[in-house]
Amino acid sequence: MMPRLVPNYVQREILAGIPDVFDADAIWQAPGLALFSRRALLRDLLEQAPREQRGRAATRCFSHITLALPQEEVDDDRHLTRGARVRELTQGLAALHQKDFGDLLQGDEVRYRVVGAERLVPGEVEVRFGHAVYLPAPGETIQYTVSVSRDSAVWKTVCPVYPNQRLTLIGNDDQHATWAAPGWPFGLEGSILLVNDGPGTPIEVQVRPKDAFECVHDAAQGYYIVRSRRGGVDAAGAPLRLLLRVTPAPSAVAPLAPAALVTPRLPAAQASQEAAPPASAPVAQPARATAAASAVPAAEPAPARPAVWKPRMAAPADLTAVPAALQAAPQVPVAASAEAEATYAPVSRQRVALAALALPRLSRYRETGAQALEIGLDRALAPSAPGSIIRFAVDDGDTLHAITAAGREAISVPASFRPVDHTALELLAPAPAMADRYCALLRLPQPPALPVAPGVRQVFGRSTPVLAALRVLDSPRFLRHAAETAAANATSSADRLGLSRSAFSFEPVTEGYRIARLSPTQALYHLDPDLNFVAAIGEATADAPYTLPAGHHLVAGHYVLRFDA
Repeated sequence: MMPRLVPNYVQREILAGIPDVFDADAIWQAPGLALFSRRALLRDLLEQAPREQRGRAATRCFSHITLALPQEEVDDDRHLTRGARVRELTQGLAALHQKDFGDLLQGDEVRYRVVGAERLVPGEVEVRFGHAVYLPAPGETIQYTVSVSRDSAVWKTVCPVYPNQRLTLIGNDDQHATWAAPGWPFGLEGSILLVNDGPGTPIEVQVRPKDAFECVHDAAQGYYIVRSRRGGVDAAGAPLRLLLRVTPAPSAVAPLAPAALVTPRLPAAQASQEAAPPASAPVAQPARATAAASAVPAAEPAPARPAVWKPRMAAPADLTAVPAALQAAPQVPVAASAEAEATYAPVSRQRVALAALALPRLSRYRETGAQALEIGLDRALAPSAPGSIIRFAVDDGDTLHAITAAGREAISVPASFRPVDHTALELLAPAPAMADRYCALLRLPQPPALPVAPGVRQVFGRSTPVLAALRVLDSPRFLRHAAETAAANATSSADRLGLSRSAFSFEPVTEGYRIARLSPTQALYHLDPDLNFVAAIGEATADAPYTLPAGHHLVAGHYVLRFDA
């Protein structure tokens, strides 16, 4: 059986011992006719690796070539001659290319590009060409932008794809591929090939080797999920995966639908093949080349000088941090909390679940010195400070960020994330009636719940033991304060932002729950089972309570509580 030839997606060779790296003739072909004494230079490489051939005869050659020169040489040329030597080099090589391979171009335009590389020593030139090496034409617009993520929260740009760029190879490093993917988790295990047949056709995402990768298109999320089939796991023990998103440029009209998942071969990726300038007169890029630029988070605004929280006195006054003047909370006598009956009997058991967390607008609480509130979720997507795989933060400028091991990225609502497989994490936009207090609602995929005693009126607040296990933010570790107030607020719970010591009382009844507001400064909101806004609860007392239907939600402070029958 004839061995299968591996496609020449990207060929990279180092030409050493070049006396003048700006001499086109020295890079193109060695002088003399003694074949056994000649070194293989650029002309020989192109001749030995044709783009197409019939039998042993070449019928077409590659015409897009990237040259990497020692960075210091490129810098000196830019400083001393404004890049004149680089322009002479690209023009000279294009002329030699056209002269020697004109009959094999088949109308293709010869394009050369020069970049600088720190890894090269004096006298070395790196040449790169192949099916997946493409240099855009002057004025050619971007058709797609490719980005990757490990957690669906922080996305990093990999590369652009142009309308005439048919193949793009993405992988681990810059040795054998077009682009390196930031955070590539699979090592040299394989690569991802994008096949673009131009405007009007969907782009294809292929992986190789097929026994190493599983590639699935998640239509709901709009990205591809690439997983290792060889049992690789990350530091946390989770299976290795990479999320890949192909976004059409605003001017592109090509549809982006999942294409057939076939499989090419080759490991690695290319970092030094940046979005290129025009080809007919290539220009050097002396700046250090990088594979992809990660998103830069928005700078946090400098907070105003905050007031210092005073230490809590042994007084019954409610010291909840609220935008309005603090007022003493009326103390309503209530019955003592009762434990849920443990008898196994076919009776109704009411429960209260923490369905979501409400992220406040910290700009309302600047006088407390709070600069940021961060909520972390563990691998089970439960609120957790240590061991979190994703955190959501809101600063005192009311800007939301997602924070993972890959970095920090500003986000907007509504948004959906998949930091782990098979479970979506939703960040919902608050209703207009709540938008002055809250930035977003973070829905918990697996809400923790506690039973409540039937027929007993109980009080929820930051100083009450009832449902205390659901007050998951009752700790100072979730808050970051300004330096002037950090010591004074080292033990200040995050619950002081918007939750009164005695916020409201609730009592299970046949028609649902009777809700009474106990603090005049406590904001309460009624949401339906789908977390849609129903009403803001104003006057609601023990004598004239507000009735909350079973299965509906009540928002108080950071907590969105679902009251189940």
